[in-house]
Amino acid sequence: MIRDLRVEYLRAPGAIGTRVPRFSWLPDHEQTAYRLRVARGDDELWDTGRVTGSNTVLIEYAGAPLESDADYTWTVWSWDAAGAASSASHAFSTALLEAGDYRADWVTPVQRPTAVEEWTLLDWITGNGPKTPIDERLRPVQLLRQEFSLREAPVRARLYATARGVYTAWANGTRAGDEHLSPGFDAYAHRTCVQSFDVTTAVTAGVNVLGLALADGWWAGRIGITGSSAQWGDATSAWWQLHVAFADGRTQVITSGAGVRSSTGPWRHADLFVGEHYDARAEPEGWRLPGYDDTEWKPVAATDADLSMLVPFTGAPVRRVDTLHAVSLDSRKDGVIVDFGQVIAGRVRLRLRDTAPGQTVTIEHTELLAPDGSWFQNITGINKEQTDVYVAAGGEWEEWEPEFTFHGFRYARITGAQLGLDDIVAVVLASDLEPTGAFTTSDARVNRLHENAVWSQRGNFLSIPTDCPQRERAGWTGDIQVFAPAATNNAQVAPFLARWLANLRADQTPAGGIPIFSPRSPYDVRSAAQATGIGAVQFAAGWGDAIASVPWTLWQRYGDRRVLEENIDAICGWVAYQSTDAYLDGHHFGDWLAPSTLEQGPHHEAIGVAPALTGRLCAEMFRVRTLDVASRIAAVLGRDASAAEFAQAAASARHAFADAHIDPEGRLDVSLQGMYVLALAFDLVPEQLRQRTADHLVGLVHERGDRLDTGFLSVPYLLDVLWDTGHADLARRLLWQSEMPSWLYQVDHGATTIWEAWDAVVDGRAPRAVSLNHYAFGCVDDVLFRRIAGIRSAEPGYATVEIAPDLDCGLAHVDAHVDTVRGRVAVSWKKGEHGATVTVTLPPGVRGSLRVDGSVRPLSAGTSRYDVAPDIQREKAVGS
Repeated sequence: MIRDLRVEYLRAPGAIGTRVPRFSWLPDHEQTAYRLRVARGDDELWDTGRVTGSNTVLIEYAGAPLESDADYTWTVWSWDAAGAASSASHAFSTALLEAGDYRADWVTPVQRPTAVEEWTLLDWITGNGPKTPIDERLRPVQLLRQEFSLREAPVRARLYATARGVYTAWANGTRAGDEHLSPGFDAYAHRTCVQSFDVTTAVTAGVNVLGLALADGWWAGRIGITGSSAQWGDATSAWWQLHVAFADGRTQVITSGAGVRSSTGPWRHADLFVGEHYDARAEPEGWRLPGYDDTEWKPVAATDADLSMLVPFTGAPVRRVDTLHAVSLDSRKDGVIVDFGQVIAGRVRLRLRDTAPGQTVTIEHTELLAPDGSWFQNITGINKEQTDVYVAAGGEWEEWEPEFTFHGFRYARITGAQLGLDDIVAVVLASDLEPTGAFTTSDARVNRLHENAVWSQRGNFLSIPTDCPQRERAGWTGDIQVFAPAATNNAQVAPFLARWLANLRADQTPAGGIPIFSPRSPYDVRSAAQATGIGAVQFAAGWGDAIASVPWTLWQRYGDRRVLEENIDAICGWVAYQSTDAYLDGHHFGDWLAPSTLEQGPHHEAIGVAPALTGRLCAEMFRVRTLDVASRIAAVLGRDASAAEFAQAAASARHAFADAHIDPEGRLDVSLQGMYVLALAFDLVPEQLRQRTADHLVGLVHERGDRLDTGFLSVPYLLDVLWDTGHADLARRLLWQSEMPSWLYQVDHGATTIWEAWDAVVDGRAPRAVSLNHYAFGCVDDVLFRRIAGIRSAEPGYATVEIAPDLDCGLAHVDAHVDTVRGRVAVSWKKGEHGATVTVTLPPGVRGSLRVDGSVRPLSAGTSRYDVAPDIQREKAVGS
């Protein structure tokens, strides 16, 4: 049997954005040969014939060119060792693949321009920026309407749409798809993604209506650390094409253009940061249906500008991925405080009973309460209200959920309505990524740590990989650079990250600079050029290196060669930039947020200590590391000359670093844990000094009371470095440390996501006004899978695996799995008085080895069980 047929990682995708798709499947047998066939109707386009081999992953199409906006079927045959064949078929469709396919006009409704508000980083920190009244700051959502007629009902109808802003579309009152906040966040100066929706069942013979609601979104709304508005433009616009096909083979395309009319409606405003204000009394009844009188609506302005920037959407759209019921209500004088039990990114859905016309309900959001249970706003700053308002139409019952905003929160404060627990739901929004991993142990705190990493990933993988879902929502390159390996265990992230990498490449400067976040707006460029200090950092060590490290991670975990091909030129550009004085002598964040550096004065001064102490060192170290990665990528792609050139440059830079920064005793010239960790992790220490340098690191850890003092860039490597240099027990002590700073301090003090700062809650009680949802320090989750459960990809895409569980970590049992591109790899181990039992399951075609108790055992596909005898000489492990 064959199952799980996929095209470009997706099951039966409706609009793939490439003419060269890749096919994957999972057989239930050891495959010895396969055959692929692709057809359009009765026309065969590609037949591989029988191909000897076991590969079932990302096999490239090599047939006749695929057409735009077309439906295809593909069939795979797979033979086992006995010569028996299994087969399965599935469908896929293509998007608009050629520039010439985009021929509609952009339509811009008549609207008041967004108030252009630009604040500096200092304005945001101090709150001293201009405070325009909210009604003047924000503008209504625009409604767009287009009527058209068809002689007969189509057999196929695809709506292609996008916006400068965010939109929701309807065909004859039926919502197009289940996506939210489309088209998502893009580097709009270079590219705008076009979505595809199957609306066949909604379109009929006779008069039809396409309706669209258009809000400011990332294009014109308030975004980024400062919350400044109109960072790409101050007017929203939309674009669409409806492609219909009839039973007799005729086709027709309905395009946006001069016939579209617009008006305001029930949304008084809708902003990603500020929130949404919806007046149900102002909903034009029937505006999305045929027969509505829109003569009072205004004609739109139409233009064909910038069609060259339109590209098919790839990756994972934003959807509702979960709902959480309220777990408690606390009625106070200032409103009802609702606890959903979990920090999320999303919004609140209300069910209101017996409302009066004009009754106003207000919803505020926060991640944290004060110790006495009163309201505490943990995110402050200009335009960060996170407040939604609903004005009731009046009636027996009404239900409402915001459409064009989202918030980072666990708690909501609601005023203006009488509500019960069953009337309030938190809707989780995220890019709709397929879960792929699970990790549970005998220790509830470790389980919660893993769950916190998963929830932070979910909350920050929303259109792009962000730093936090409430304060900035920016695609910081440093955050994903450290977290990408952990992300691959928990969800199918390859298409999502490939899409973001396309934005990152688009934002690369002609000189090769990779910005510290992407998408990067024209405002961001201006702001950095005018700033001083940290605000002036544009290209930083450990941040820009994401252009190499993220593709390399995707290659290792998925065996995705294409992601290397797509990014190699950008990697070469970044490597070239790293050799310039502008990089080496420039400003860098360094080992950002290293705990001891934040103890050296007031926060606004201490935050600059790590950049000053470690910025130059990090610049040199990450240059070597990225040269190494670039060399490996070039070798995979067969660019042997480039691989050799990068390897030679890395060797020279490695020697220069050691000569300049490591003394004969193995000490570095900056005595911080993070610098030792990175030097050891990146193989910058001469072999004869390596153990001494590791011993110095151990001494620094002991000086801090066996607590970590690693910052943003070094924390991903800390535990691995200790394990690999013979200090596994110390690595375990750090992992199980419960005093701040530590991972379990957060768990012990109520964290349900990964905190931005180790001390977000001081002394277990006093909250700080910082984000409680930053996934970066959750990079430790990859250690849980690789070291504790012991699941490691030994060859790209888990073609072979190494299972090396840490039976001495102090846990009684561990169960974990990763759903790889080749199937599920699972490990379960349990300790008892008479030793341990390890059970491993590998999918067909995957081989590996089990490393336990100093021995190596071969692994084959299927489920294997191994008994490990107790070792009375083994030291007692440090654990729970």
